[in-house]
Amino acid sequence: MALIGLTLIGPTLVAIPAQAAPTLAEVQAKVRQLEEDATSAAEGAQEAKVKLAILTRTLNGIKAKAEVQQETLSKLQKSLGAIAVAQYKSGTMGQGVELLFSSDPTLYLSAAGTLDAITRGKSVQLRKYEAAAQRLSATKLTVNDKLALVNAASKKYAAQSALALAKLAEAEALLSKLKKSDRERLAKLAAAEEDADQASSRAAAKDADGVSGRAGIALKYALKQIGDRYVFGAAGLVNWDCSGLTMRAYQAAGVSLPHSSAAQSRMGKPVAFKALKPGDLLFFGRPVSHVGIYLGGNRMVHAPRSGSLVKVTTSLNMGRKAFVGARRY
Repeated sequence: MALIGLTLIGPTLVAIPAQAAPTLAEVQAKVRQLEEDATSAAEGAQEAKVKLAILTRTLNGIKAKAEVQQETLSKLQKSLGAIAVAQYKSGTMGQGVELLFSSDPTLYLSAAGTLDAITRGKSVQLRKYEAAAQRLSATKLTVNDKLALVNAASKKYAAQSALALAKLAEAEALLSKLKKSDRERLAKLAAAEEDADQASSRAAAKDADGVSGRAGIALKYALKQIGDRYVFGAAGLVNWDCSGLTMRAYQAAGVSLPHSSAAQSRMGKPVAFKALKPGDLLFFGRPVSHVGIYLGGNRMVHAPRSGSLVKVTTSLNMGRKAFVGARRY
């Protein structure tokens, strides 16, 4: 027995066994878990990226609105300035009194009407100016609020991306501790498993021949990508992540979806599990971090995780990622 030390318990020395080295199966399971964790983090980054894009477009629109409002306010300021100059030049009350005693009543009435119009014009313009200033102030507050949301989304995107890379680095570090012969053995086992999956996937793809409509187009598009590699944030044409594959598949069918499994899960029509049809999108994880396209017969085509290829899964059991719902588009 390997010992890491002796501990005195009462009068007796007790040997403490060293922690046993993990078996290859345990290492393989841990690496798989880390790859899945990395994939979940990458999908979290995609959701943050989608939100960031939406918020950025909204922010730019509000900024453009603020620029227009500022231009309107500047024009009203000039207009008020012109009225003030006109009043100053007219002398307002002074000239009014002078005209009152004028020997020409027509001239008095004409000038008095002009002064009254200037006063009314100033009042109207002033109200317009105050309203425009209030609108601009409210818009600037909205800009600040949206800017804070943009910054928060940007930080989340960076954090989730970093987490995904860190999980992969942890998996690689775990593998690097193995002997070369063990690493090669694991690689051969993984390759053999993938080859079997690809063979069964290509056979299963034939079952989509009878599916029509948008669902059929999307499903067949996804099935054509069998064998392509999973890559974080990829959306074709030779590398994919899970939501990139479903996005492009439905794009081919004329349906616009965002590049995020979580965002896709909030679109379309919800479908009960017992009512699933080929082409429906299936969502997994809480929060949602994976998506696949239903093939029928409790199977789906998807881009599983880092280190794997696009394939048909013969079971909807995603392990730690529970099935949470389906959508039809």
